[in-house]
Amino acid sequence: MRKVITAKTAGFCFGVKRAVDTVYEQLEKNPERIYTYGPIIHNEEVVKDLKEKGIGVIGENDDLAAYERGTVVIRSHGVAKECYEKLESAGFHIVDATCPFVLKIHRYVEEYSKKGYHIVIIGNESHPEVEGIRGWCNPAETTVINGEGEAKNFAVKEGTKVCIVSQTTFNYNKFQELVEIMQEKGYDIIVLNTICNATEERQREAAELAKDVQAMIVIGGKSSSNTQKLFEICKKECENTYYIQTLDDLNLQKLQSIDNVGITAGASTPNKIIEEVQTNVRNEF
Repeated sequence: MRKVITAKTAGFCFGVKRAVDTVYEQLEKNPERIYTYGPIIHNEEVVKDLKEKGIGVIGENDDLAAYERGTVVIRSHGVAKECYEKLESAGFHIVDATCPFVLKIHRYVEEYSKKGYHIVIIGNESHPEVEGIRGWCNPAETTVINGEGEAKNFAVKEGTKVCIVSQTTFNYNKFQELVEIMQEKGYDIIVLNTICNATEERQREAAELAKDVQAMIVIGGKSSSNTQKLFEICKKECENTYYIQTLDDLNLQKLQSIDNVGITAGASTPNKIIEEVQTNVRNEF
C-alpha cells in the first residue's frame, strides 16, 4: 500500500478557524442580515457554503447604501482603519474576527507611523492583509516590498527612521534576505518579525516533508497567498509537487508509480478536503 504522510500543521490556522467559527456562530444567534467584509477566507468551498446559508459579501469598493443594514464580520486578514469608520457611520454592527497576530501589526505600524518612522511592509501589495496594514500608516511614508529588486531600490531621506514589518504569511527565509539587503543601506532600522509562528512552522514542516517523499500535494485556494508560498517551498524540494484546491483537481494517474506521497495544506483549507484527498490518494491503487 502507498505510504501517505500528511503534515501535522496542514489546514486551518488559529486565526482562520476563529474567523470561520465566528461567522457560523453569528448565523446561529443573530437574527440580523449577516455579511462578511470580502470573502471570509481564501477558500471557494467555504465561501460557497456560507453563501448557500444566506451570508452576503460586501466588497471593498461597494456602495454601502445599497445593502440592508445588519452585522458585518471582518475577516481574519483585517481591514484599514477607515473601513471600520465607514461601516459604523453607515449603520452596520461590526463583529471583528481579524486574526490577533494581524491586529498586533496594525498597532505596531500605527504607533511607529505616529512617531515619524517610514513603514516598510514586506509582503504582497495586492493581498488584503497588506492592504489592511497600509490603512493604519501614513500613506506618504509607507512602502510595500515583495522582492529583491524592490529592496535594493528602496531609498528614503537621510536621517529617516525605518520600521520593517511583514505580512504574517510571508516566506520566513525570503523575509530575512530582504531585511539584510535593507540593513546594508545604513538606515536607522527597527525590524519587527511579524510572520506568524504557525506560518513558519507550516513552511518548515512542508520543506522537510517534501525532501523525504516522491510526490507532494499542496491543497488550498488559488488566491491563497500562504498556500502559494507552500507550493513554492515544496516544489523546490520535490519536483513532483501538485497544487490543488480539491480532490477533483488531482490527476491520480500521475501518482500511479509513486510509493510515498506527502500532503500539506494552506491555512484556509478545511479538514474535510484534506481528509478526502488523503483517503483517495492512499486507496486509489
